[in-house]
Amino acid sequence: MARANAKDMRRRNDDPVNTLAIDIGGTGLKAAVLDPAGKMVGERVRVPTPHPCPPALLVSTLEQMVAALPPFDRISVGFPGVIRHGVVLTAVNLDNEGFRGFPLEKTLAERLGKPTRVLNDAEVQGLGIIEGKRLEVVITLGTGVGSAIFIEGRLTPHLELAHHPLKGHKTYEEYLGNAARKAVGRKRWNKRVRYMIEVVRTLTNFDRLYLGGGNAAIVEQPLPANVVLADNVAGITGGIRLWDDRVWSAVQIVD
Repeated sequence: MARANAKDMRRRNDDPVNTLAIDIGGTGLKAAVLDPAGKMVGERVRVPTPHPCPPALLVSTLEQMVAALPPFDRISVGFPGVIRHGVVLTAVNLDNEGFRGFPLEKTLAERLGKPTRVLNDAEVQGLGIIEGKRLEVVITLGTGVGSAIFIEGRLTPHLELAHHPLKGHKTYEEYLGNAARKAVGRKRWNKRVRYMIEVVRTLTNFDRLYLGGGNAAIVEQPLPANVVLADNVAGITGGIRLWDDRVWSAVQIVD
């Protein structure tokens, strides 16, 4: 894991610590600098995700993208795949074989020159959404499907629901991902979302389910009382919570 160096640690108590939050998506790469309260400093930037997107190209694209942003002291990254101790295990919507075993956390820390923490993107978004009470589930609907489960605000072991069967032989991603939405149309896709909600309810007995990601904006109301639409900006603002030691220590236990 990348750790803060001595210079980073020797800050005055009244010095603000700004966090560069990066949200890596299958369609777009987004980044913003957050102040200690989680408020954006300046504007968020976004560029299309390259396709194909091998690790070297992703890293160089991120370097160029964040060069014009305000100064920052540390980095949080949400990545669309399984991350363990800063290393990529899967990246289905990018370059799965190319990313397998890639030390993304260490590489970004070295290339951008700041301590870095990397976590699955749905889990980062969840940190920006949840209340921290009882059993909360986050499902992100975008290029693919992401998931995160929290109990009393603590992250549970990561489940790749995206690649688990949901309907017949179709996985969550095949049934609800962006390609499926375009293929079946908005009305049928929304029926699939409602079906997924009931499956996840049976699977987890959630107290609250949050629907996030770019396609959450086209989920039709009404929804069950304990199902909430979340702002996609949480994929950025949740990044600051990776630097809450209580949150990060729980992540290390899960990993």
